[in-house]
Amino acid sequence: MSWGRAPVVLLGGGATLLVSILWMPALVPLASRLLLLPRALLSMASGSPPSQPSPASGSGYVPGSVSAAFVTCPNEKVAKEIARAVVEKRLAACVNLIPQILSIYEWKGKIEEDSEVLMMIKTQSSLVPALTEFVRSVHPYEVAEVIALPVEQGNPPYLHWVRQVTESATDSATAPSSA
Repeated sequence: MSWGRAPVVLLGGGATLLVSILWMPALVPLASRLLLLPRALLSMASGSPPSQPSPASGSGYVPGSVSAAFVTCPNEKVAKEIARAVVEKRLAACVNLIPQILSIYEWKGKIEEDSEVLMMIKTQSSLVPALTEFVRSVHPYEVAEVIALPVEQGNPPYLHWVRQVTESATDSATAPSSA
């Protein structure tokens, strides 16, 4: 009997399945993922999150320590003003403006369609709350879109640069404020 390219032999009344050696390379990725399963289940049972992966060898980058935040603006003028301000305040190392995106969304019971400018903001993950607060304070929308995704991998020198440029903002964002 055969199953695709790999012959299958049923032994012991169908209780044991012998797969040809051709299937073994295909099983290696699955086996390595299955080995991680007990660790994930253990962390779920203990209520603690799984441990973070160690920094990539030699890069010193800790996955997730840099984030890409996304903000939509009604036009280029508003986007440039916010972009300049977040870079000047060192809440971001870099902001890319992506013009002429089309946004379709539901707002107050109506389907809306607007041309907007998308800001892609690179910052330290620890600065996302301060960045969000600042954007909300200057943005013209009633509800400003500010969403951030952690960067798991990238060009190590670039990720280091993002952290370096925003370092002084991290210090002031975490320093106790005097009343």
